[in-house]
Amino acid sequence: MACRQCGFVHYRNPAPAAAMLVTDAEGRVLLVRRRFDPFRGLWTMPAGFIEYGEDSRDTAVRELEEETGLIARIEGIHSVESCADDPRGETLLVVFRGRATGGELLAGDDAEEASFFPLGALPEIAFECQRRVLRRLAGKR
Repeated sequence: MACRQCGFVHYRNPAPAAAMLVTDAEGRVLLVRRRFDPFRGLWTMPAGFIEYGEDSRDTAVRELEEETGLIARIEGIHSVESCADDPRGETLLVVFRGRATGGELLAGDDAEEASFFPLGALPEIAFECQRRVLRRLAGKR
């Protein structure tokens, strides 16, 4: 969409988001049950939209602490995913690998529950892009 008078172009870009992929010593993955729509009651990695002026790494660390009570150190980028099934609009999700360094596991903010799950026994995952990440993590396509 472009303005014919001034030439301004309105781009429809995906919203940037960040997630934290945390596993424990047994290889189980940390997930949170969504408190709100979309996909209320389904599970996701701790994640959220990047705020204006916020570094994506800070978003991942902040969302993890807000949703699970855990504090983590980022160990690297796991993947970058295009997500098209969010009814609020498309997102670009940066998934960071993290290691829990403190805090206490307790659901908070917009999470009803927070728990570690074996990759072979995951609950229903809300977003297709996160299902892809978890399938690859489990060695499946």
